[in-house]
Amino acid sequence: MGVIETTRVRARQLAEAVELPLGQILPGDCVEAMRRLPDACVDVVFADPPYNLQLGGDLNRPDGSAVDAVTDEWDRFDSFKTYDDFTRAWLTEARRVLKPDGSLWVIGSYHNIFRVGAILQDLGFWILNDIVWRKSNPMPNFKGTRFTNAHETLIWASQGEKAKYHFNYRAMKTLNDELQMRSDWVLPICNGAERLKEGGHKVHPTQKPEALLYRVLLATSEKGDVVLDPFFGTGTTGAVAKRLGREWIGCEREGVYRNAAIKRIEKELPLDESALTTMQAGRTAPKVAFGALVEAGMIPPGTQLCDKKRRWFATVRADGSLAHEKQTGSIHSLGKDLQGAPSCNGWTFWHMIDGDGMKPIDAARQLYLLANED
Repeated sequence: MGVIETTRVRARQLAEAVELPLGQILPGDCVEAMRRLPDACVDVVFADPPYNLQLGGDLNRPDGSAVDAVTDEWDRFDSFKTYDDFTRAWLTEARRVLKPDGSLWVIGSYHNIFRVGAILQDLGFWILNDIVWRKSNPMPNFKGTRFTNAHETLIWASQGEKAKYHFNYRAMKTLNDELQMRSDWVLPICNGAERLKEGGHKVHPTQKPEALLYRVLLATSEKGDVVLDPFFGTGTTGAVAKRLGREWIGCEREGVYRNAAIKRIEKELPLDESALTTMQAGRTAPKVAFGALVEAGMIPPGTQLCDKKRRWFATVRADGSLAHEKQTGSIHSLGKDLQGAPSCNGWTFWHMIDGDGMKPIDAARQLYLLANED
């Protein structure tokens, strides 16, 4: 066992000794809630703070219907200074509770992310990457006065310039069909059955897609790690953490969001041990990576695939890799190795069992492309 791994195990044992509120949503102000947590007790902080959008007046579509925008009181701040003071307070607590080798993730828009980035640097965090989440189906600019705002930015940071941090590089490469994962992620916004609604209205105006959190947690945490979300909302972080075998703690002051999150997470089923195992350690990029289908739940981890003649069966794992007995690899490399062939198109080689018949996994890819057309 290496030094870093030993440190993580000891830190986890210490956290368990102080009885962290794992699997709980702490009510009230997030800064006060985090102050009740011990030092260096979580492995990852994922924060989706208020964006301070400064919206003035209602926004309507060309047909006159109202756009369901963020007008809630929790996103209103009297001034930039007020917002900065709030940001500095919660980031200070996040830094205190984060383990020395932990990761901080913050997501925001152009309204706030630059202010957040400057403050976290002032506090000693070290920016590792800024990730551009490019929305494959963004809301248009209805007034036609600006470019369509089609992306948000995530900052990934460690505790300092010399700090150790955790990165599952190989899993990310496997998730991306054996191409190195880039810092621009094309993912759809939260919609369809995943979007929580009550009475025909969105429960939360800025619910993040599970595929986004799936990638974040798979990249920078391990099974059993503790993930803290100071702005828990309707529980996307908790739902994905539970699915991936991570522990979670949430902070959320709005009761309606807490109630929705609890109901949502209770329905989530964790993946079994074999599906949670990920890859350690002449290509043409497809229009969509197999890992995107796994992230989106179209071919979830644990799914059994087979070749058309049912000679080989393989289990889909959390990072989009496949496992056949003791052999593992991407949809392409495992198919190649099993056949002893120089190459393999995994999209047509591997099939899903559909009732009494089978269909190639490429069918799921085509459905994904249709569902996420611009």
